[in-house]
Amino acid sequence: MTNYLRAFYFLRSMRKRAYMSPERLRAYQTDRLKAVVRYAYENSRFYNSRFKEAGVRPEEIKNVEDLNRLPLLRKEELRENVEQVVSNEFQISRLKVMRTSGSTGRPLSVYLTGRENEFRKAKHIRSNTAYGQRPWDKWVTITSPLHFAETGSLQRLLRVYSVTPVSVFDDVANQFLKIEKLRPDVVDGYSNSILLLAKEAKKKGMGMIRPRFLVGGAELIEPGSRKFVEDVFEAPFYDQYACVELERMAWQCEEKAEYHIDADSLVMQFVDEEGEEVAPGERGEVVCTSLFNFAMPLIRYALDDVGVPAYDGNCPCGRVFPLMKVLEGRRTSLLTLPGGRVLAPFAFMLAMWSFRYYDSVDLFRILQRKKDLLVFRLKLKPSGVDSRTVEEELMRHFRSLLGIPADQVRFEVEFVEDIPMDKNGKFRIVVSELNSD
Repeated sequence: MTNYLRAFYFLRSMRKRAYMSPERLRAYQTDRLKAVVRYAYENSRFYNSRFKEAGVRPEEIKNVEDLNRLPLLRKEELRENVEQVVSNEFQISRLKVMRTSGSTGRPLSVYLTGRENEFRKAKHIRSNTAYGQRPWDKWVTITSPLHFAETGSLQRLLRVYSVTPVSVFDDVANQFLKIEKLRPDVVDGYSNSILLLAKEAKKKGMGMIRPRFLVGGAELIEPGSRKFVEDVFEAPFYDQYACVELERMAWQCEEKAEYHIDADSLVMQFVDEEGEEVAPGERGEVVCTSLFNFAMPLIRYALDDVGVPAYDGNCPCGRVFPLMKVLEGRRTSLLTLPGGRVLAPFAFMLAMWSFRYYDSVDLFRILQRKKDLLVFRLKLKPSGVDSRTVEEELMRHFRSLLGIPADQVRFEVEFVEDIPMDKNGKFRIVVSELNSD
């Protein structure tokens, strides 16, 4: 019961912090940052060595800007040094372990104390309560079986913020039947899984799946697909940004515009290829420092995602958190064309959304096989236009909209019966085989 009550205490405090003054929020963030840095230096062999190698003492990290004196921590380095990163105050065998989905085939283990786990749960729920989720709502998530055990036994017993998981690897028809029986008030999951569920609902009829709202994440979703989901379920769809290592990091509020960064639980930076912070409105890799992970500190952790920080401004909702304008996709999914031009996955998604025959496309994936070769893999709907017409119009549309000349990059179109999801249950729409995960 103690852990359960602690999670509610965290949630209550978090909801208040969302409406702090900007000055108080910055002071709170700075205090937490200093505590994490000091703790990591004193209790983690990895960070003790890292600080010394960088010639930085913990007391010299006095604000967010000072973090730039430290090198980035990438997932490969973290995976290889997990035992040294974990605080020497804890035995790894006694900590709760969570694992990433492992897109490379090598999952990363993340270690937490019970207190940190309750904090994560509260962090997750805070954004959902902003959408109107109530403690007793029926809540379904489409996710990897790796995450099935994340709802505690007490939560399930009391049915308070208790989530029922459905495997992302199930056939969408089976997912539909399971979710229909549960009659959920809230549905969340990987964005493309929710899109596929909406397509199944459109085909079969709504049935008993009538959520008040839906929440997507883990994958990019373009405006056309978002509108389709909302039209089918007659409910709002909100996008969130999260990872196993840090839980929820940024989320759209009721305004469904830019993303609120959870600045009371992490520091989010956007950096260029040299590790320097970019200006608002510019593209940069997302780098986070956790303000609540002590068992396994994460300082300047590079997420391999590319985002754009928003210009200073207040959201009409009244929350004071800094804003992220847009998440553009994985750093390894950026397509570098001859001449050095870089295109983000989201540019291709928007182009597809405005394609004349978009409604005839069931699934699509864009592959960069060579620097000068893009392959458009399409699964067409049975009653759509003929493939030759789609191919000709697609190449014309993408060349014109994205300004890619034929003498610079070749386009090939492949029509297929299906496009399988990635082995981690996610679905990447744009894949560069030149720098693939």
